[in-house]
Amino acid sequence: MDEISQRLVNCYTGAVHDVLRMMGRDNIVLPPHIKAIAPETRLAGPVWTVSGRMDRSKTRHETLLAWCTLLSKAPAGHVVVCQPNNHEIALMGELSAQTLQARGVLGYVVDGGSRDTELVLAQKFPVFCAFLTPSDVVERWVPDRFGDPVTIGGVTISSGDYLLGDRDGVVIIPRDLVDEALMRAEEVVATESEMRKALIGGMDPVDAYNRYGKF
Repeated sequence: MDEISQRLVNCYTGAVHDVLRMMGRDNIVLPPHIKAIAPETRLAGPVWTVSGRMDRSKTRHETLLAWCTLLSKAPAGHVVVCQPNNHEIALMGELSAQTLQARGVLGYVVDGGSRDTELVLAQKFPVFCAFLTPSDVVERWVPDRFGDPVTIGGVTISSGDYLLGDRDGVVIIPRDLVDEALMRAEEVVATESEMRKALIGGMDPVDAYNRYGKF
């Protein structure tokens, strides 16, 4: 995990979202149906994108070879973000999660399904998905683009952008803003810690807002 990812994972999505909005970026949150299969999951890192399509003309061999190619291409130290362009099948499972984890991939975010949930949870490999299903890719789905921009819920994500995911959801940080956004988010986290102590100590919320400039 690089330094930015290590610092980012200590922030939280609400703070990063608020900072990016103040920086003039608004369309940076993935749809709320995309959630971690383990609610306590925290995931941060640079993004590597993949997209694909349903293709029921492909054989078992063709679809499995294409899927293994995706796993082989996924770069270590990155979060895979997949736009599968369907809400029918699982795009993650036990062996795939195990493979990515062993290859140094930080996590997986998909606007689609996942399966083998108990086994993936036992591995503690971070997965964010839209739904769970036992259906898989065999004879149904193939990847068609690697590393190109994808769109999920109106949010365009490019390889090299950064991602932060937690219990509240997933925020995308454009690569050209990540240094400034991270610095500001860290300041927000520190300020909120001070403000929290003041409020617990009995400070009036209006006084707290006027003093700290946020709530």
